[in-house]
Amino acid sequence: MALPLPRQLLALALLLLAAAPARAQDLMHQLSALTADSLRRDYVVATFKGTRVINGHSVETPGHGSLLFLISHRFSRLNSGSYEFFGLDQATIRLGLEYGLTDRLAAGVGRSSLEKTVDGFVKYKLLRQSIGAGALPVSVTLLATAALTTLNFGPQPERSTASRVTYTFQALLARKFSPVLSVQLMPTLLHRNYVDLRRDQNNVLALGVAACQKLTKRFALTGEYYYLLPGATAGDYRNALAIGFDIETGGHVFQLYFTNSQGMIEKFFIPQTQGNFFKGDIFFGFNIFRSFQLHTVR
Repeated sequence: MALPLPRQLLALALLLLAAAPARAQDLMHQLSALTADSLRRDYVVATFKGTRVINGHSVETPGHGSLLFLISHRFSRLNSGSYEFFGLDQATIRLGLEYGLTDRLAAGVGRSSLEKTVDGFVKYKLLRQSIGAGALPVSVTLLATAALTTLNFGPQPERSTASRVTYTFQALLARKFSPVLSVQLMPTLLHRNYVDLRRDQNNVLALGVAACQKLTKRFALTGEYYYLLPGATAGDYRNALAIGFDIETGGHVFQLYFTNSQGMIEKFFIPQTQGNFFKGDIFFGFNIFRSFQLHTVR
């Protein structure tokens, strides 16, 4: 039997009142989700494939508890001729370890065969590029290194330990413009406790620029250039130039490159590069990275 009209209106009103809390609660959930999304900050990752671009450092650091073993190998000049097998008969090598003390702080040590040099560094990721609330357009990593030459200089008067040390300070500023393109700037101050000649500079200023163009998921083209600011060092030496390829294979990253610098740490490739890249003074080399997770963060 049909209800009288007033009772129908009353039943409809009761149904609407019963549904109102559920609809209001659903609306509140939607508003909360929108608010959370508007306040969320997402960090940009993998600006570069490894902790090195080619010669120099990138803004990347090993993750917390991650130990990175780095093998750097560089042959001699390609234009040395067939007698030297186009540089393959001679080589320099560096072995290094890098450890992530936190996700943002890392430390490392290494040993190069060139001048029997021992080096160490501390690296801190100060700012991270992000999107969303309070977005930051760039990543900034601070780097401080020290290198000690242990080479026996022969008949020369014995040099003190302090005179054998070179320090480098860098601010690494990088931006990942797209999933396939990253660019980095590296303002650099290098201090040498000892120089051979009075006209040589103890303090050397340089500005580096680097880029990584991703070609496929595991393959990227890289480039790096360090410009020496005017001074005696810039007049006596050349700017370091390097181009290469990054190949990622699971836990390994292989870097193959060509550069006009023989050394593999800042002490050598920033103030002591002698080769003319465009006249064949090119050194072929490679870096191999292997990561080991020593500590799992819960």
